[in-house]
Amino acid sequence: MAPNSYSLATRLPLPLATNNNLTIPAIHLGVYLMSSREASRAVRAALSSGYRAIDSAQMYRNERDCGKAISDWLGDSSLNTAGLRREDIFFTSKLASNSTDYDTVRNSIRQSIKTCGLGYIDLFLLHSPYGGKQARLTSWRAVEDAVADGEIKIGGVSNFGVKHLEELVASKPQTLPAVNQIEVHPFNTRTGITEFCQSKGIVVEAYAPLARALRMKHPVIAELSRKYSCTPAQLMVRWSLQHGFVPLPKSVSEERIRANGRVESFEIEGGDMQKMDGLDEYLVTDWDPVDAP
Repeated sequence: MAPNSYSLATRLPLPLATNNNLTIPAIHLGVYLMSSREASRAVRAALSSGYRAIDSAQMYRNERDCGKAISDWLGDSSLNTAGLRREDIFFTSKLASNSTDYDTVRNSIRQSIKTCGLGYIDLFLLHSPYGGKQARLTSWRAVEDAVADGEIKIGGVSNFGVKHLEELVASKPQTLPAVNQIEVHPFNTRTGITEFCQSKGIVVEAYAPLARALRMKHPVIAELSRKYSCTPAQLMVRWSLQHGFVPLPKSVSEERIRANGRVESFEIEGGDMQKMDGLDEYLVTDWDPVDAP
């Protein structure tokens, strides 16, 4: 696939042989810290703008709102003019807390499915490595079994550092995570983690790909945005895509939601990609569990 073909319509194959032949949309809408009303509006706006993936979590407390917005949009022929079905929308949620109790995790997954009302969840992640080794491994086994039972399509992890991923690999699981969702942007490139994931065929999903707007006026970002006639946010989304990541830009503005996904008209040149890579300052915009014991 040529880099400049990335758009909201692009779907990337998940790399694992055991992935149920799923593909994953190249850009997802993130709904972190959105209220119920904001999430509902943002999901409807995103779907109408061409997004086909929504990223929620138990901790966000908006699984129900996202699921209802998806169902309502699919059922409204004036909005869903292409006649899309549930299987055309990729919905992600995440486990709030790892547990050493297998049944607790399985029940939590089932509750998320019930809460969102979508019948199943496409991608379910362990939200963090917190809880210790045994909790991580037990929780992952519960995710694997939920996949086997058809409750979720594929499993993954979030905020896992290299040591957590190595620990999981060493446990010889039935499957490796399809995804590791971590904070990644030009100001926090996470090179060690991203290179490990890519070496194992684990998709890197980039949350906070816009660095929560903390560096939009940085001179390099401003300069390159002018050069490519794009917004700073579009530039940062494009940077993620050209690194092979799946970005999850968040916005409650319909205009920005639409703009953030319109990145197919330009390609960042190699030298400019290197310039953006050089901005790394390990900027953490929220939490940083990757070194958790």
